Amino acid sequence: MAAAPQTTVPPASASLGRQLWQQTWPMAIGVFSLLGFQLVDSAFIARLGTGPLAAQSFTFPLSFLLIGFQVGIGIAIAALISRALGALQHARARRLSTLVLMAGSAMIGALALGLWLGQRPVFIAMGADDAALGYIARYWPVQLLAGWLGALAYFAYSVFRAHGNTRLPGNMMLVTSLINLALDPVLIFGVGPVGGLGLPGAAWASVIAFAAGLGITLHRLTRRQWLTRRGLGAEARQSFRPFAGIAGPAMISQLMPPLSAMLAVAVVASLGETFVAAWGLASRLETLSLMAILALTMSLPPWLGRCYGAGDWPQIRRLMRLALTVAVVWQLALGGIMALAGHWVATVLAGQPAVQQELTLLIRFLLPSYAALGVCMLVVSAGNALGFPLWSMAMSGVRLFVCYLPCLWAGMQLGGWAGLAAGAALGNLLAGFVAWQLLRRMIKA
Repeated sequence: MAAAPQTTVPPASASLGRQLWQQTWPMAIGVFSLLGFQLVDSAFIARLGTGPLAAQSFTFPLSFLLIGFQVGIGIAIAALISRALGALQHARARRLSTLVLMAGSAMIGALALGLWLGQRPVFIAMGADDAALGYIARYWPVQLLAGWLGALAYFAYSVFRAHGNTRLPGNMMLVTSLINLALDPVLIFGVGPVGGLGLPGAAWASVIAFAAGLGITLHRLTRRQWLTRRGLGAEARQSFRPFAGIAGPAMISQLMPPLSAMLAVAVVASLGETFVAAWGLASRLETLSLMAILALTMSLPPWLGRCYGAGDWPQIRRLMRLALTVAVVWQLALGGIMALAGHWVATVLAGQPAVQQELTLLIRFLLPSYAALGVCMLVVSAGNALGFPLWSMAMSGVRLFVCYLPCLWAGMQLGGWAGLAAGAALGNLLAGFVAWQLLRRMIKA
């Protein structure tokens, strides 16, 4: 007989703030390290020249497309597993955990294959020239393999998060980032007489790091007996519709940012290679600066799902109020500091003075606006956990295609690069306001 699942639920005597901290800080460290190594990748690649950095920047939207699928699947499975645990259906939670690892690997693998086969026309449509396409052809297949392994590791992390265990996923993100950090300079630049691989070396470092993290996490899942071979067929038939009801809108919500990013890169590409390189670094810096928000979007939904399964709506309201307060205060403080230190940060990240100048402008406009973006991200994440997936999907669409992209495009038309930066910041502020109004409606509903 399988052992009873071990859940890491904070003690009832602890304050709500302490519980939220205990659930979130391991994920915050993990997200910081994982996103940090992606930023380090770009910083190392910047030393290869503007051409390789611009080529990598063209791949970001399609990489986000892959990540969008994996996050959508992870949101759905974390919601269903946490609800099952809240209703004390432990055997079903084991079946769901096994199914997501099997089905998720096949779905992400098929998507990665499609992105490899159709790469050339997509990158040409985004504005990549022949030189960029040459770099991409050597880098992109290896990066897709890294993305597939990273997705499998993410699914395994989602099982732990659904059980309330955020420490192991956080630790594994830290481990993979350290492995990548150690391998990056070796594989990109080489050691001594042994030459490096250049741009593809960054992708190979990620492949090795994610493979190590996946192997360790699967071993831990097996030891805790959170997986099973029994009843998978019946469970798949039973859970397909509720899974699709959450995963479908969640994946569409997560696929909107890559599409928006592709359109944004196309707009930026009209200004030149230097601006594409600066935009790519800013995109990496954006995800890193949102580490606390991303950690909350990972730790909060399983907790909300367990409250949802137990029918504890007063606790849900208190959790959302606290999470939004933390998000706004943290992002405003961080954004202000980063804006003041914008030139120094750009100097560290960018190898070329021209790229440094354009990146500084983006930092000063965009970083403070992420307080409003954080509100929007938390509302979308909570909506998926609380049974409002269509509302979350609609909010994602409004944020990107009603608020963000129109403001970005209009800003560029009116004020060039500075106008583009200001327009993107204004779009984030508008999205935060709309999300706050949506949250009020969800709570009333």
